[in-house]
Amino acid sequence: MSSAGVQQRELSGGCPLWLIERPGPAILSAKLWIRGGSSADPSGQRGASQLLAGVLSRGCGPFSGDALADLVEGRGAGLRCEAAEDGTLISLKCASDDAALLLPLVLQMVTSPWLVEDQVALERQLNLQTLQRQKEDPFQVAHDQLRQQLYGSGPYGHDPLGVEDELCALARPQLEQMTHQLGQEGAVMVLAGQIPAEPEQLLLHQLEGQSWRTQAPKRLAGASGLKQVSLASNVDETEQLVLMLGTTTAPLGSEQALALRLLHCHLGIGMSSRLFVALREEHGLAYDVGVHYPARLGDAPFVFHLSSSSDRAEDATRELLNEWLRLLEEPISDAQLQLAKAKFKGQEALGRQTCSQVADRHALVLGHGLPFDFADRCLLEAEALTPNDLHQAAQALLQGPSLSLCGPQDAIEAATAVWTGHPLNRS
Repeated sequence: MSSAGVQQRELSGGCPLWLIERPGPAILSAKLWIRGGSSADPSGQRGASQLLAGVLSRGCGPFSGDALADLVEGRGAGLRCEAAEDGTLISLKCASDDAALLLPLVLQMVTSPWLVEDQVALERQLNLQTLQRQKEDPFQVAHDQLRQQLYGSGPYGHDPLGVEDELCALARPQLEQMTHQLGQEGAVMVLAGQIPAEPEQLLLHQLEGQSWRTQAPKRLAGASGLKQVSLASNVDETEQLVLMLGTTTAPLGSEQALALRLLHCHLGIGMSSRLFVALREEHGLAYDVGVHYPARLGDAPFVFHLSSSSDRAEDATRELLNEWLRLLEEPISDAQLQLAKAKFKGQEALGRQTCSQVADRHALVLGHGLPFDFADRCLLEAEALTPNDLHQAAQALLQGPSLSLCGPQDAIEAATAVWTGHPLNRS
């Protein structure tokens, strides 16, 4: 398959390779998206995918960790690997002239990582320190609490960094076993920018005739949520109350997911967004307010988040709940929908400015088993959506949200009293 500036090929072993030629600076961005991520962490090993991702860039093929860092950084390039909920992403950004030297590293990280004991221990300690710091952040505490409310002990129920007790027990043997499974559920490679000649040969160079066995990711159902109304709180004697109100919805590319994306633009994008205007400008309640709606292979969370002064906990809680209830009871206006569509187009354009952004966007879409032109299709389909379409999506997917609180005891008690008597909770 090919179109202007785009070619689809396949590496020996079955990995799809997409080439996106872009004019401009002589830059190349490579993204290898591997299905899996923290939602695929083995039982009792939560944090394994992120730990492995961190160690993959600490030596591979003929290069030790120090040699690999010198090679990449000595050419002003960037090479990183990180795990999210649904996949592990290896990213390379370099000058096109250095592609022959650096591009082979991407597959070497997967097929021949060093996994040196002291580097595993160092990466594990860094992840444990990050988890510890997160416990001191009220926003993160409220977020982790809501994650548990929405997903419980399921695949999406923990931070990609893992769970401390299980992370402490992880070592090289578990990571070695995981490396043998990389790509079994599918993977995709995207190159964007100034594409070198014979990229397949460059990618497979130094694999000593071996091929990495994988295939295109299929469109499969991911993790599901609990869909139950609940309240959770954590006392933190600060001067602010953090509120997170959310529920689980639907996967990227599913029916009505695009309508939710437009509601996200209406509610949480920019200073003209509904939540910013209503809660911060009109009522002066918010230090920070927004909407979290990530792309997921399974049931994605749709979350309102608000931080307010603790002495206004009652008003902040009431107004936040009222805004969610408004979504369920009233369609947005035609003018509000047109503004949301304009924001959606703008966000899409801003997300395609650089080679790295373009490669990242397509790797994510293809990794979810969606077509290459999924984003362009969404832009066209969004034009046909009406206020009633968005209202139907809200009524179908946003019923029964849960509330997570983190702040002083008095503020939590005030917020809990509002929640207990609010129609949103009673429904």
